Amino acid sequence: MTKTTRQKFAALLLSASLVVGTLSLSVSPVSADSDPVLKLRLMETTDLHTNMVNYDYYQDKLVDEYGLAKTATLIKKARAEVKNSMLFDNGDLLQGNPLGDYVAKVKPLKDGETHPVYKAMNELNYDAANIGNHEFNFGLEHLDRSLKGAKFPYVNSNVYIDDKDKNPNNDKNRYTPYLILDRTFKDEEGNDVKLKVGVIGFVPPQIMNWDEAHLKGKVIAKDMVSTAKKFVPEMKKKGADIIVAIPHSGIGTEAPGANEENANLELSKIDGIDAILFGHSHAVFPGKGFENMKGVDAEKGLINGKPSVMPGFWGDNLGVIDLELTQENGKWKVKDSKTTVVPVFDKENKKPLVDADKTIVNAVKKEHDLTVKWVRSAVGKTTAPIHSYFALVQDDPSVQIVTNAQKWYVEKAVKGTELEGIPVLSAGAPFKAGGRQGVNYYTNIPTGTLAIKNVADLYVYPNTVKAVKINGTGVQEWLERSAGQFNQIDPKKKGEQALINEQFRTYNFDILDGVTYQIDVTQPSKYDADGKLINKNAKRIKNLSYKGKPIKATDKFLVVTNNYRATGGGSFPGIDGSNIVVDSQEETRQVVINYILEKKTINPTADKNWSFVPLKEKANVTFVTSPNAKAFAAKQPHLKFQSILESGFAKFSIDLSKKTK
Repeated sequence: MTKTTRQKFAALLLSASLVVGTLSLSVSPVSADSDPVLKLRLMETTDLHTNMVNYDYYQDKLVDEYGLAKTATLIKKARAEVKNSMLFDNGDLLQGNPLGDYVAKVKPLKDGETHPVYKAMNELNYDAANIGNHEFNFGLEHLDRSLKGAKFPYVNSNVYIDDKDKNPNNDKNRYTPYLILDRTFKDEEGNDVKLKVGVIGFVPPQIMNWDEAHLKGKVIAKDMVSTAKKFVPEMKKKGADIIVAIPHSGIGTEAPGANEENANLELSKIDGIDAILFGHSHAVFPGKGFENMKGVDAEKGLINGKPSVMPGFWGDNLGVIDLELTQENGKWKVKDSKTTVVPVFDKENKKPLVDADKTIVNAVKKEHDLTVKWVRSAVGKTTAPIHSYFALVQDDPSVQIVTNAQKWYVEKAVKGTELEGIPVLSAGAPFKAGGRQGVNYYTNIPTGTLAIKNVADLYVYPNTVKAVKINGTGVQEWLERSAGQFNQIDPKKKGEQALINEQFRTYNFDILDGVTYQIDVTQPSKYDADGKLINKNAKRIKNLSYKGKPIKATDKFLVVTNNYRATGGGSFPGIDGSNIVVDSQEETRQVVINYILEKKTINPTADKNWSFVPLKEKANVTFVTSPNAKAFAAKQPHLKFQSILESGFAKFSIDLSKKTK
């Protein structure tokens, strides 16, 4: 029934009085201005990290757990279920696996060529997309050249051109800050409805630290919340009926400061934003882990009442928000919403839920095949297997190789300079240690030939090598920050105690090779998972020594690390970019390759330079890792397999009363 027909029918009913015999029949009038109802489905992909095909380049095999080729099947199904839908991507797209490395470094994308991620995504008719922080990893030129291949528009509101005039009032956005998309949808009665959909994107301002070498002097990044407060009212004035925010940012904390990395709690409070499609944290929302946060409905998917979704990473889920819109006094309002995260894989029963979309697979076949050929190239040999199954609980061979290569590189770099002779330490963290990336996210390289894929497996980020100059106190604090990886253990407690702090990011668990030390987990952590000082007098790091002698506060060291850490990533005390003394543009991954090429054959055995202070009592301490760790644990008497959990991870006990060295 059209609106005109409704009005005529309502008028007829209002004027009619029906009398049948002595029975008077009263009919309720229908409003002449009955408000139309519009249902709109918003779909989101995020943190795809170049995973277009459902393929693990490190293990060199097809997988069922992730990949846009899998998500595409969900997208097409979700689209077919409704009359009205829109599709968005939230960035961290161009970096993340060897396919992205191949197109950026091995056979760099040229002007006029289309990046394989867009060959795939252009098949799915995205409405708009946001730029993530990892888009900047390969520099602005590569980003600009890549974006030209997208057949859908991009938004980012908080990255500005660095005009160097120190006047923030005349700063110009480097990208389109927002869009107002004119769309025609069908309301619930089948009528055409024109809707202006505002779309605004954000990226963490920390990109200026994380990719300083690429961005300094070219762009600046501003606070996401203040930027939203500037542009959202402007979007409403320009006629946006609803506004969809796409922040490449996590939920955040209740007491945020300026330039927060995870800002969605504050963004959700801004009047005018109707829905939030977010990412960056590689988590699933709505879902577990968000239940007790103030203002967050972890079941329905609301943040301060705003429908919100975060669909994991690598295309393992499709995020869906179903909005029910009503028009009141000429303005569209969100009357109700339903948020769902649709997986591509059944983790509980370990079976795929969808097939890969052949259109996506075929779109990137050329680049995919070339990448596979490249990652199979040999660089050397290893005399023992290399795995990261126990990287969080004892010194680890997968980290050892990286720290050895970094130390080798910097010691050569400082020869003949004023830095020669200063002791060189090397910082490395276990990148692939399960956690939020899942039970398959571990390094496992067999004895024998080492190929490019293995090196990329050892070091998954395109970071560059840096070295900072710090004193003995700085070394102590660096390790105290890293020791936040562990929960505090009560040696007298009879019940089970988890050793690993699941809120702590494993890439912030730095091992410092070149010194020896022990970690006392019976003490509280000095820093929290975000690097904030919480126990000023706490001291977990014991017996810190260099060449057998205790380190003094005034001792000087060079610490080799990466550009992320050296410029402040991870909030390590005193590490903010001001004390960089070796500022290399050489990628860490290439340094590891060059190290293996020179050595030809390597022994990956960890040197066991760190351990736990042994407990006086035998407490029931546990940790989780891959079930594949069982065979390796059998050779280590202090580690014992306990059970397989519903998550698919395996639980092990660790006897901290025994020395592991």
